[in-house]
Amino acid sequence: MLEKGVRRPDAPAVRVPPEVYWATTIMDALNPDSALKPEADPEPGLDRHAHRNLLLLTCCQAVGQSCNTMMFAATGLSVITFYHRPDLANLPVTMQHLGVMIWVFPAALLMQRIGRNIGFRVGSLFGMAGATVMCTGLYTANFLVMCLGGLILGYAVSCLQMYRFAAAELVPVSYRAKAISWVTAGGVAAAVIGPSLVRVTHDLVMPLYLATYAAIFVLHVIVFTIMSFINFPSVASSAAAAGPAESAIPPRPLWEIASQPRFIASAIAGMLAFGTMSFIMSASPLAIVGCGFPHAEAHWVIFMHVLGMFVPSFFTGNLINRYGVTTVMSAGIVLMLVGVITALSGIDAWNFRIALTVNGVGWNFLFVGATALVTTCYRPNERGKAQALNDLLVFSTTATSSFMAGFLQDRWGWQPLNWFSVLLMMAAAVAVIWLRYQRASLSPAH
Repeated sequence: MLEKGVRRPDAPAVRVPPEVYWATTIMDALNPDSALKPEADPEPGLDRHAHRNLLLLTCCQAVGQSCNTMMFAATGLSVITFYHRPDLANLPVTMQHLGVMIWVFPAALLMQRIGRNIGFRVGSLFGMAGATVMCTGLYTANFLVMCLGGLILGYAVSCLQMYRFAAAELVPVSYRAKAISWVTAGGVAAAVIGPSLVRVTHDLVMPLYLATYAAIFVLHVIVFTIMSFINFPSVASSAAAAGPAESAIPPRPLWEIASQPRFIASAIAGMLAFGTMSFIMSASPLAIVGCGFPHAEAHWVIFMHVLGMFVPSFFTGNLINRYGVTTVMSAGIVLMLVGVITALSGIDAWNFRIALTVNGVGWNFLFVGATALVTTCYRPNERGKAQALNDLLVFSTTATSSFMAGFLQDRWGWQPLNWFSVLLMMAAAVAVIWLRYQRASLSPAH
């Protein structure tokens, strides 16, 4: 491909409209022949600056994801210490997901306006405020205050989920899948930090888990500090790097972006991946304790689950580049179904451990693949609203899943809950199959 502005000597001088230039060059990632098929990286490697930024962002992912893991592991068990409605025990977590739905558009549009650096640090401030409110609610045994704390924490989580998009913006297009995978790998540390802090802090002071929410406050302070050392592209530099041809293209309406077959399929896959994972993860601590196992066993299962979610990120990007994104997503669906079958086969400790671990691995393959596809569906001047819509859809599903998990676990039990998960995975399989079918008919400009 000729460089921009260069033409063959024998070619007539023709002015290429910006829309055509975008479709054939910058938006080449929208071409099914380049984005969905396995391909080798055309770049020889990333420079030290890019590696440093990705490493620091991975550290933020590790610490921030630890807070999320602690919320999943501690909230249901802390609520039932004073509020004797097990079916509503996970409502503060549900409110956190609802908060993501409420805050994701303001957070994304704020970042597009003022930049990632300040936007992410605003998210950390909300995290500190939310943790403080959670502590207050637990100390005063006020269930509604704890729900408010979850709602405030939703802003911090909405920013946390955008780390993967920020990673894609720090590297060339050919490294997007790897960058998303590398930053997501920060969850491996979260698998150690989060459950370990819960085990250490859950009975450190009374009432139970009060010190856990205080630890979440400290972790958000750490994220706030690390963010100040990451060099994200400024709003002005991003516009300059886009070039005049790309800048001349007005952003498309949100409905037009969302109507692309690839966006629809990838959003559905991401929704069902996160929704099913949240469904199982939220219910598992209550199911484990309900089966007579100690709280420590619930912490251990969550630890193995989070390891399963994030350890594969060290190689998921390479798998996508080698075998293709739809193949990796299909493998994720199969693994999540294997986890459900394991859960249905018994209620011993190892049934819970294996089921949740395999569920985590399947989530990683399906969700990282879906995220990589979403990043190919929008232009730089459309990223705020496109990313926000994707995460709004994803977390509307997780909010419903986390609420229904406690309700169904209390009313139906662990095994019927897993049978319901089979239906969710069947729907994800339909989305991936539809995506494969669409490959041949998608045009580069669509």
